[in-house]
Amino acid sequence: MSHYPLLETINSPADLRRLERRQLQQLVGELREFLIESVSQTGGHLSSNLGTIELTIALHAVFNTPEDRLVWDVGHQCYAHKILTGRREGMSTLRMHGGVSGFPKRSESPYDTFGVGHSSTSISAALGMALAAKHKGEKRKAIAIIGDGAMSAGMAFEAMNNAGVADADMLVILNDNEMSISPPVGALNNILTRLMSGKTFNVARTAGRHMLGFAPPLLELARRAEEHVKGMIAPGTLFEEFGFHYYGPIDGHDLDALIPTLQNLRAIKGPKFLHVITKKGQGYKLAEADPILYHGVAKFEPGEGIKSAKGPGKLTYTQVFGDWLCDQAAADSRLVGITPAMREGSGMVRFANEHPDRYYDVGIAEQHAVTFAAGLACEGLKPVVAIYSTFLQRAYDQLIHDVALQNLPVIFAVDRGGLVGADGPTHHGTFDLSFATCIPNMVVMTPADEAECRKMLSTAYTLDGPSLVRYPRGGSSGKVPEMNLATLPVGKGEIRRQGKDVALLAFGSLVGAAVAAGEELDATVANMRFVKPLDVELLVELAGNHSLLVTIEENALIGGAGSEIERALAERGLQVPVLRLGLPDRFIDHGEQGQLLAELGLDKAGIVRAVRAKTSQQ
Repeated sequence: MSHYPLLETINSPADLRRLERRQLQQLVGELREFLIESVSQTGGHLSSNLGTIELTIALHAVFNTPEDRLVWDVGHQCYAHKILTGRREGMSTLRMHGGVSGFPKRSESPYDTFGVGHSSTSISAALGMALAAKHKGEKRKAIAIIGDGAMSAGMAFEAMNNAGVADADMLVILNDNEMSISPPVGALNNILTRLMSGKTFNVARTAGRHMLGFAPPLLELARRAEEHVKGMIAPGTLFEEFGFHYYGPIDGHDLDALIPTLQNLRAIKGPKFLHVITKKGQGYKLAEADPILYHGVAKFEPGEGIKSAKGPGKLTYTQVFGDWLCDQAAADSRLVGITPAMREGSGMVRFANEHPDRYYDVGIAEQHAVTFAAGLACEGLKPVVAIYSTFLQRAYDQLIHDVALQNLPVIFAVDRGGLVGADGPTHHGTFDLSFATCIPNMVVMTPADEAECRKMLSTAYTLDGPSLVRYPRGGSSGKVPEMNLATLPVGKGEIRRQGKDVALLAFGSLVGAAVAAGEELDATVANMRFVKPLDVELLVELAGNHSLLVTIEENALIGGAGSEIERALAERGLQVPVLRLGLPDRFIDHGEQGQLLAELGLDKAGIVRAVRAKTSQQ
């Protein structure tokens, strides 16, 4: 007999809308059990999805999806949505190559109205959809579902500022679970928490003034605090001032509260804001107790939960960075560490514990993180910004104008460079070498292994201008770094293997594959180390005694390290054939890292195959 007799009858939201209210409560239980069982077998985001089951069911029960547009912020809260929209069976392939994506994806389903992966985009997208409906004379609704952590980003407030005056017929639902990935930080989180806890007016007023002081449009509101004695005690005042009609807060796990409320709001025109309180990990005690641990999980046994690894695991680049950060901080009191809400993912837990006065989590605010670092550098401190490659993209203007233009000594420890695997195209770090190398004053380094990564971080710390050390997810070589602060000569590569005829010029994560290919090809292998400045002396030497140069990088070919090699050769009038291997001009889908590299010809076999095909043409 099936464990999920009701859930197995739901192949679309239309099926769900035919159910009676009592059946919806049964569906909640089956869906929660199915989600735990499914994710335990595939891995993925768990606690955030467990917290949105009732809300997801209520949304699809009330709104006429996909005609009405549901826009999920970030997307790691959308598994229940995927299950209810015809992808139940596909969940066994979640985040696998060719399988169901872990995030909303427009090409995957008409119910995925907007592709996401980064935070704080939902209100902007839903506003665009709402105004498009108005422009076209259509009656459909637009609903943005955003978490409280994502509300710390400026983009969310930019969208609200626009929506309130645009008179858009849209609904913003704040899924308030007091969590993002790491514990939420910042004044906005503080005021929501304090106001919800029933403190006295004076406490609420103080928190309001503190929170509202971060943006000029809100300063006036803070000055008028005395006029809002009653209003400041209710969390809706902030959103009302943006032009939204505020409703809530309500229990996000109570269908008898959610469904009537959503039905009422569906009939109300204009911008509306519904504050929903949920619990991350709801219904699974282990995830409720440790929502951070269960945020992103590998395979596990639901009855036993996630077990601690036995013995020392494989050393990762993230761990290397975290250890280096603590050691460098012990050696120099000027060091400060900054992360945009990725303490655990970026390996900063130990640093935060050992140096709390020098640790800054600025929330999901990448632009602010970079300019904040620039301000610290102006005053003689040594800021280290720990950030994922894909998230650094969101602060590109600040990287150029606020850091590089002023030649400030900010160190960017860029994690998840290259292909990250199951999180897919929204999280692959495939453009950083291209977008960083073209920036004046920037030094760009690509470590070949964990030991070299530590040395490059130390090297970056000695520089008087901006620098970027870009390393991949996970670990590769298993080489254990020496626990010192040794550095490398800037702009100098090394020969890893001496061969003949063909020279493989490898950058960063693919040096190991290049060395393996070099053995089979009897080719010279150079670990170039620096994309900028290039080791021109080594390049000229290799061009002079080899008939083919092969550049190898885990980055977009357009504008990447291979392009820099060709540019340097052309500037010096050196005419030697160059074969560039890297990532093609398309977005790479999700899948296991090794599988993706093999498919793209960036493993040992692919490199050998490409070189032999090229040499056979010469």
